[in-house]
Amino acid sequence: MPLPLRRALIPLLLAALCAQAAPRVPSKKSGYALTRADVALLEDLSRRAFRYFLEQADPQTGLVRDRARTDGSPIASETGRDVASIAATGFGLTALCAGAERGWLARGEARERARTTLRFFAERAYHNHGWFYHWMNLRTGERAWRSEVSSIDTALLLGGVLTARQCFREDPSVVRLATLIYERVDFQWMLDGHPVFLSHGWHPETGFIPHRWRDYSEQLMLILLAVGSPTHPITPAAWRAFERKWITYAGYHYLNAHPPLFIHQYSPAWVDFRGRQEGWYPFVNYFENSAKATRAHRQFCIDLSKEFAAYGPDVWGISASDSERGYLAWGGPPRDPAVDGTVVPYAAAGSLAFTPDISLAALRALKEKYGEKTYGRYGFADAFNPNTGWVDTDVIGIDQGITLLAAENLRDGLVWRHFMKNREITRALDLVGLKRGVPGAGF
Repeated sequence: MPLPLRRALIPLLLAALCAQAAPRVPSKKSGYALTRADVALLEDLSRRAFRYFLEQADPQTGLVRDRARTDGSPIASETGRDVASIAATGFGLTALCAGAERGWLARGEARERARTTLRFFAERAYHNHGWFYHWMNLRTGERAWRSEVSSIDTALLLGGVLTARQCFREDPSVVRLATLIYERVDFQWMLDGHPVFLSHGWHPETGFIPHRWRDYSEQLMLILLAVGSPTHPITPAAWRAFERKWITYAGYHYLNAHPPLFIHQYSPAWVDFRGRQEGWYPFVNYFENSAKATRAHRQFCIDLSKEFAAYGPDVWGISASDSERGYLAWGGPPRDPAVDGTVVPYAAAGSLAFTPDISLAALRALKEKYGEKTYGRYGFADAFNPNTGWVDTDVIGIDQGITLLAAENLRDGLVWRHFMKNREITRALDLVGLKRGVPGAGF
């Protein structure tokens, strides 16, 4: 071999050897071995997502903006600038726990911020039988956009409330306020006379929303919160009652009812389903079900590469998001007709705890290929279309939230570690028949 060629190959060989020798750090409780590069990627992604909840929360109410510009500025429209989401606020309370443990924020300040938010919901925010409006004015807490008193968004808020209760347990006022908020929720009232299916919500003008939580979806945590309530519980039979629709795609057989991938991500962001499965046929483990749904979704995007060339093994992800035509609740499989080649980064990020191998590869590729235009102050823009060049100007609170929670659970089970200390939740899991100690369930 000519000497110049040998010299040219030396750096490449050394780089390959170093990559092979790089220490792999086991992610606690996940069993997946993270490389140093993985840890660095997760740290940066999580910290940027955390910054959203630090900067976009009102200091007096603790409410978190529904969305903001990718550069950190609030959106320009008068109608949307100061609109907060209680779901984003639930993610924000959970983010404070991550910030305190990772050293991104002094623990005392994180605790004080959590206390402010809890006091607002316990003492100032309007509620109906303990349930809150989906959208509120960031600064006053007044109802925004004639929104509904929302069952699912209150449940996501409670995810943060109960995580904070355990994370900042050294503060009696945090425990008292969080407990008051949870125990005040009248789950029986939200049934509106139905024996098992909760309503989607209530409007002051028209009463209860006729749609009910009848099938597998993001509602799993809502049922568990309702069954585990020490004050206003619903029957554990509600778990068995919801409809289970099965789909098979690319060899993956799993529960699925709606296109967006987030339905498989939200509840497991707080509830640790690993090692538990239903004690009846077909013995569903919901952690594994989310993993199958994610792997099937990746293959679905790969199959779409015939139509949208940018999709591929490491460029994938479609879930409810912004698009060039506005906000869309899209996904697949099955194919949503609206799919146009847009990539939604939180779709891969929100499954980090289920599928770290393919999710990390996707996030790394998205950052390397498109990060100059899509990766900013809070991490990835909500969505972008590599086929057309469109890049969203916004980030959305709940999408930054699921990114942060999934990343922190992959790293060391941070969110699960706190949320699962709530005895109401573990009791609910037992009551609905999700048996413990299932061999092979999880990683």
